[in-house]
Amino acid sequence: MSDIKRLYKIRNGKICGVCGGIAEYLNIDPTILRIIWVVVTAFTGFLPGLLAYAICALIMPFKDQAAPTPPAE
Repeated sequence: MSDIKRLYKIRNGKICGVCGGIAEYLNIDPTILRIIWVVVTAFTGFLPGLLAYAICALIMPFKDQAAPTPPAE
């Protein structure tokens, strides 16, 4: 039960570590995810993509700052 995947930001990210953390969660290359994010943001008028990124940057914890998971019973 302790194999729960959690979504975190990474410290060595380009801007805030959001795309790197999501790419790590999805097991894909962060560069591919960044390209997809930029293309989708460009085609949706920039505001939705930038707003989503800002919200993720504020809400997602860094991996070393996350609260420990409770032990399984």
